[in-house]
Amino acid sequence: MGKASTKAQNKYIAKAYDRVNLVLPKGQKDIIKAHAESQGESVNGFISRAIENQMERDKGAGEDGHL
Repeated sequence: MGKASTKAQNKYIAKAYDRVNLVLPKGQKDIIKAHAESQGESVNGFISRAIENQMERDKGAGEDGHL
């Protein structure tokens, strides 16, 4: 990819997406990556899906996070 196309892609990503920096214990990233790949998805897709699923479960819980 050339410098111009990389710059354009980074500009689009900055405009269309929010970034979150995730810090994990050593080795956890490889475990997550292997699991995501076994499910046919990217690490980003897996983490996004996991967060969405948890947020949906939390909606059904009381204010203290319990049913």
